[in-house]
Amino acid sequence: MPSPGSEPLRGRRVTVQALGCRTNLAEAEALASAFQRRGALIVDEPPYDAAVIVTCSVTAAADRKSRQLINRCRRAGKNVCVAVCGCWAQGVGEKKAAAMGVDLLIGNRLKSELPGRVAQWLAGHKRPFEAVRGEMGRKWDALELERSPYFGRAFVKVQDGCDHRCTYCIVPVLRGPSVSRPAADILAEARRCAAAGQFELILTGVHLGLFGRDSGESFAALIRELDKIEGIKRLRFGSLEPFSIGDDLLEALAQSPRFCRHLHLPVQSGDDEILRRMGRGHTAADYLKLVERLRAALGSDLHISTDVMCAFPGESETAFENTLALLEAARVGRVHGFRYSPRPGTPAAAMPGQIPAEIALARAERLKKAGRECLAAEARRWIGRAVEVLFEGRQRGHAQGYTRGYFEFRPERESIYDELRKMTVISSKNGVLWGR
Repeated sequence: MPSPGSEPLRGRRVTVQALGCRTNLAEAEALASAFQRRGALIVDEPPYDAAVIVTCSVTAAADRKSRQLINRCRRAGKNVCVAVCGCWAQGVGEKKAAAMGVDLLIGNRLKSELPGRVAQWLAGHKRPFEAVRGEMGRKWDALELERSPYFGRAFVKVQDGCDHRCTYCIVPVLRGPSVSRPAADILAEARRCAAAGQFELILTGVHLGLFGRDSGESFAALIRELDKIEGIKRLRFGSLEPFSIGDDLLEALAQSPRFCRHLHLPVQSGDDEILRRMGRGHTAADYLKLVERLRAALGSDLHISTDVMCAFPGESETAFENTLALLEAARVGRVHGFRYSPRPGTPAAAMPGQIPAEIALARAERLKKAGRECLAAEARRWIGRAVEVLFEGRQRGHAQGYTRGYFEFRPERESIYDELRKMTVISSKNGVLWGR
């Protein structure tokens, strides 16, 4: 395989695209950084010499989007190297991937090999299909981010894999057991990001709460060390499972001046019987007690967002109503609501009581409506108050950014871009804050 500094990538146009979770986004950023270090030019649109795709397989819809993206990249040209990694790539049959025109199929724990393998492919021009997926042990795949493409913000991956076995979830099979990135590596990457002007760090992982369980390191200690890095102003998490927040971590968050008062805590259901069938390991009351404990320690303004699934096997109308009631009781803001999608090979896929499609679709619409109402209610709490906003884009002609509490903000008149600014909330509409 060519050395990291090999010439085949110098001047080559490479697109790196990702679907799915923030962990995938973090991996895509790190891959783009790795290709750039070898002289490649990162582009968004054709023409390009190679397309690197970080796929998702958490639902059937994610599988479909992964296939569609692969097909779109394949149509960019017969001499384009289409290299696919991520969860869909880990689970798909090799014959199926080859028939779709995939050139390189790379396993979830081998993504760091992608630049070298793409360079090798380009040096030899079009080659037969190659699949390298390897073992799914507790080995950290050393992808490093040099500089984020976003103003002021960087995703930093600190953990991979999952040791839990929720009955609906295929991710532990596709991502492997939990493995933690060495804290020294995380801190070094955080310092590089801070030096490059990335003052907001988003820590990502498949199951962040498992960080350190395999290595003996402490997530709370990591937060305290990140707090010491000059230049970091805002610290966020991608997602935390509710049963993984211990007293030490909560104390570290409460003491951190950089931690943004927002936590994404997946609940999946508000019904105890459904939670038991899901293998979640907590009850609805446990979740509500945790939210109360978190707001007592971190402040009543703590924005709780969540993932909620409807139409899980055996879900009655009463069980679904219990879920809607929990969202209101927990004062949840942003809700990622979706209907259950059977994943082949998971226990839930073989459970009795599969919900008919028409009922599932109707519940999904009701769940989305409830989610919109939850977000609007939480957003209204900020009217008349001062907020700090990181502006980094535009939506429908308006400058757009996010507050520390992860509410979308748009200025009423000004055009602001790539700036961190204090603003006052004047109004809210559909969960979006407006002000000046």
